[in-house]
Amino acid sequence: MFSTLCLGWLQPSIAEEPVPAEPVIDGPSAVYVIPITDAINKPNLYVLRRGLKEAIANKAEMVILDMDTPGGRVDYTLEMMEMLNRFDGLTATYVNDDAISAGSFIAAATREIYFSPRGKMGASAVIQGTGGDVPETARQKIESYLRANIRVMTEDYPYRSDVIRAMLDAEFELKVGDEVIKPKGELLTLTAKEAMQEYGDPPQPLLGAGIYDSLNELLDARFGEGNYVISDFHISYSEDIAKWMNTFAPALLGLGMLALFIEFKTPGFGIFGIAGILLLGIFFISNYIAGLAGNEVIVVFALGILLVLIEILFFPGTLVFGISGICMIFGSLLWAMVDYWPDQGFEINGDMLAQPLVNLVLGMGIAVFGALLIWRFLPGSFLERSIVLTSAAGGSSEAVHELRESVWPRAGEIGLAVTALHPGGRVEFKGRRYEARSQVGAIDRGAKVRVVQSGDFGLVVEEVSE
Repeated sequence: MFSTLCLGWLQPSIAEEPVPAEPVIDGPSAVYVIPITDAINKPNLYVLRRGLKEAIANKAEMVILDMDTPGGRVDYTLEMMEMLNRFDGLTATYVNDDAISAGSFIAAATREIYFSPRGKMGASAVIQGTGGDVPETARQKIESYLRANIRVMTEDYPYRSDVIRAMLDAEFELKVGDEVIKPKGELLTLTAKEAMQEYGDPPQPLLGAGIYDSLNELLDARFGEGNYVISDFHISYSEDIAKWMNTFAPALLGLGMLALFIEFKTPGFGIFGIAGILLLGIFFISNYIAGLAGNEVIVVFALGILLVLIEILFFPGTLVFGISGICMIFGSLLWAMVDYWPDQGFEINGDMLAQPLVNLVLGMGIAVFGALLIWRFLPGSFLERSIVLTSAAGGSSEAVHELRESVWPRAGEIGLAVTALHPGGRVEFKGRRYEARSQVGAIDRGAKVRVVQSGDFGLVVEEVSE
């Protein structure tokens, strides 16, 4: 139930000390601007993760969230708050124009909060995704956990924790000294001017660090004109599609491997090879958009495919190239799903590998199940004659099928192993060569073999004793 809940309207509340307008800077500062727009959902989580990782890798000085959101899911909100804590530099939010519900919690997790003149932040009560109220016990648990996270992240700011609580809890009275800012019975939502209102002794803004007409004006004041370089994150239309495809990662993985399996088992190169490459390409691209995979995993995967092809085409039965290639292929598929952060070194733990391993097993399950179905139902069918015989003999007629059947080895026929079978390799029957695998153990090159099982995707053979 926790993962399906949404935060009610929320406004980012941040109690910040005024920021010096002209800090001393050696050269232009790298500033990453990450857009957080629309509902807080998985695509926003992807954008933030990808942006933070690039900012860390490029040693950026500041990450600023350009925020305009009505709120969203609690689980993604908490993940995004934890991600912000991984960045050692300065984090900030520019409320442009709304940081409502989940947006206020994410904004409160950054060190500085700025507002556009029309900026609003607050109304953060927890509600269900349907808009209905959450049961009382569940609501109290979620609110307690959220407030605890905010207290940890905002302990350096005197008002921020109480302001966020006033946005979340209608029964909480927000007071500074003798002045009541929000009475009981309503949720707090702050305008930009209200967030900048000063309280206490010495006077400090209630939540904001400044009001600016634009991000450039904000950064000019923060760093000095010409003392910063902006890196923006923009999602293209194709990337927008790809990031949604990440939800179906196991299916993409399984269907891609299944298509390549069929391609390897049929002569020539055709539709299944193209489909397999396309599906695995979408798999890698979607994980890259999700902030998981980098370009290097695609290189490792390509090298793995190359080694397998070398084994099949040039050195069948040697195993060295094949096993190395398979290890690289599966290693790259797993690596593509690991949430690796540039600043954490090479430490690998169970939490990092758990979900990727589940996805990999599911993908392999889809591929194996599909291969078994094809092996059981495809031989002899119209589809089989279309995709196998057409490639093998250049046609799809009954005459081609009969010709194919007349030369295909039958069970019991004796032939010769032209390569070693460990367990796969090539055999020869009546002057024609075929893909085959050993039924039990390995078979040396040059040994006599007998067909145990004959199928359109290869032969199963056994060694014939002299």
